[in-house]
Amino acid sequence: MRGLALALALLPLPLAADFYTLKGHGGPIMDIATAPDGRIATASFDNSVGLWSGQKPDWLEGHEAAVNAVAFNGTAIYSAGDDFTLRRWPGGQVVGQHKGKVVGIAASKTLVATASWDGTIGLWPTEGGARKLLGPTGSGVNAVAFAPDGRTLYSAGVDGSLRVWDVTTGAETARLVEHGFGINELVLNAQDGWIAYGAVDGVTRILDLTTGAERDFTLDRRPILALALSPDRSLLAVGDGEGYIMIIDTRDWRIAQDFRATLRGPVWALAFSPDGENLHAGGLDQAMYSWPVAALGSQERMASQEPSFLKDPDDMNNGERQFARKCSICHSLTPDDQRRAGPTLHGVFGRKAGTLPGYIYSETLQGSDIIWNEQTINALFDQGPDHYIPGSKMPMQRIAQAQDRTDLIEFLRSATAPAD
Repeated sequence: MRGLALALALLPLPLAADFYTLKGHGGPIMDIATAPDGRIATASFDNSVGLWSGQKPDWLEGHEAAVNAVAFNGTAIYSAGDDFTLRRWPGGQVVGQHKGKVVGIAASKTLVATASWDGTIGLWPTEGGARKLLGPTGSGVNAVAFAPDGRTLYSAGVDGSLRVWDVTTGAETARLVEHGFGINELVLNAQDGWIAYGAVDGVTRILDLTTGAERDFTLDRRPILALALSPDRSLLAVGDGEGYIMIIDTRDWRIAQDFRATLRGPVWALAFSPDGENLHAGGLDQAMYSWPVAALGSQERMASQEPSFLKDPDDMNNGERQFARKCSICHSLTPDDQRRAGPTLHGVFGRKAGTLPGYIYSETLQGSDIIWNEQTINALFDQGPDHYIPGSKMPMQRIAQAQDRTDLIEFLRSATAPAD
């Protein structure tokens, strides 16, 4: 098996003319970044970053929750996520800390900027120096983008504002857009004098930075979740919450392509290859997909087989349905955790919380005296993790009906029991 793993690691990434996938994550792909040398970094809900130069990645481990954003900056890689941290690789040391989830990253030659739902923007020097927080803005910040000279920063927020910041002083210098729809994504094209932004209303807008004029593109699908500009700036790729990818030709401002990229679920991440020949995409599936730009829409869709959380509910009993809806995106039932965001539930009954080897638990669970059994699992979903175990990394969710909790517990008792 070691020989096979080494052989996979040494296999180069496919040629640009090929459709291909990169598989290995245990959760949805939240962001994709590419390096000039062709390497690809994928950020995932499974708490990890995959660094791909071949078919088998190097895993960058250290985040304590889902990783939402990743960026190359010279020889370093930066990642940020639901654990409120910005980390630098190799090494994984924490170089930035927020008080809320970090959902966006931008890099200049000397700084890394972070967009956080705590309403602030972090500016973190790459080679030492004073750290700075811009804001608070009054609402969550979703995306940031540096001007090429690194002296101006653009930010987009939940409040629907597109702001301009002076990096040196930390002052907000302009507010280009204010409307009622939250802005999720930004792409700055300073060479051609425009900025594109995608909002929750399903519209991608192109703002001329000189005249203030706007162009709108929409096919009535919402929200916009991903934007990517091709290296030659001729194509703008747009991913939405309904699983489509729209390609805008920026030379004559028309929709050049539009196709359903996923079987089900959203498109969360888009990136062009450095040569512009391929478009990479990530979503609910546990793999990155890459299409040749010349053949967009003619290849297979993402998610060649549906994950358990997308199975037909009619094919499951109620206990399995509850597991699929509430647990399966984070937890496996097998001895192998399958790189999920949470630890495997195999053998969970009778196990002390926070003790499974190899998983990075929150401090709350590391010091917990909870033993997982019928009573404690019932209480977890009756009260919700945020009330039953304050400080836990588990998502805030409840199962309100007692019978649904009973059916889930019975399913887990059977599905997680170690083999005799």
